[in-house]
Amino acid sequence: MPKTNLKGKVQTVLGPISPNDLGITLTHEHLLLDLGCYFKMPEEASEREWVHAPLTMDRLGKIAPRWSYNLDTQQLLDEKLAIEEVLRFKYEGGSSLVEATSMGIARDPLAWARISRATGLNVIMGSSHYVPVSYPADMDRRSEDEITKYIIRDVTVGVGDTGIRSGIIGEIGNFWPSDKTQDRVLRASARAQKETGAPILIHPGFGMESPPHILNVLSEAGVDLSNVIMGHLDIFTDKKWFKDLADSGCYMEFDNWGFEDTTAGTVAAQSITVPSDVQRMEMYEYLIDQGFGEKLVVAQDVCFKMQYAKYGGKSYDHILGNLVPRMRKRGWTDKHLNDILIENPKRVLTFK
Repeated sequence: MPKTNLKGKVQTVLGPISPNDLGITLTHEHLLLDLGCYFKMPEEASEREWVHAPLTMDRLGKIAPRWSYNLDTQQLLDEKLAIEEVLRFKYEGGSSLVEATSMGIARDPLAWARISRATGLNVIMGSSHYVPVSYPADMDRRSEDEITKYIIRDVTVGVGDTGIRSGIIGEIGNFWPSDKTQDRVLRASARAQKETGAPILIHPGFGMESPPHILNVLSEAGVDLSNVIMGHLDIFTDKKWFKDLADSGCYMEFDNWGFEDTTAGTVAAQSITVPSDVQRMEMYEYLIDQGFGEKLVVAQDVCFKMQYAKYGGKSYDHILGNLVPRMRKRGWTDKHLNDILIENPKRVLTFK
């Protein structure tokens, strides 16, 4: 029995709930965060104008390739605006979301509890560490035991002195190729998962070898891969590779629905492929046809101000408001949609 005594429950920032109370669930969003860890001052004088430029509609079409040095779009700091934006999801029928902001990018448990109360949405908070550029300065010196202990504390006691407990371990951030420190974080997260029964959410590196490597590290540490969500899979396009990944038993997450700007082609010097929503639907249709419809989850990964409706973005309601009707027209059945939006999140977010 996990020390949390949460077996069969889902842990939200306001306390444990029955999985049946989750309803329509997005498994990878951000309400508040600061992605300044990615900031890199441009060399060109003319580009430095963008560093402190506020995000306005006339700049929207130019911001995606500059996201790593435009401070305004990197930061979601306005709690009232976050409430306004995420209510769009609720008004379309949404009930719950995973707040995937992990250590290193301004995790804010008390604010998420306030947002949960204000909106009536179930909010599930993450733990563990984000990508290496967000690590604390002493990360290379932290032992696996030390990392394991404070992840377990997040889940069993709460973050700091807030008393607000994490309900998922992640998003655990990785770059590719991996290194000893990243693998140590993975192993510590795996040990915390085994101790608490909490699910795991992964931000893989942007190389085809990264997700299999991560799953191998977790599996060798004793994690049941059916307790793992592998995120950010939108960027991968090889169907055979997807089938092999699906055979591992993990849950597969396309979590950038609505983001189709191909000018945003790199993250921390890692090249990425930006697909269209049509391509995302086609890959899910392939995976459903291959028998993996009960292993798919979705989200929009709202993490930039340019994704807010106020600034011309598609916001948190894009999947429900824009895509579900298109999916139905393409032949997606009620079972397909209920699995992806309700049943699959319910299974994977329940403590084992």
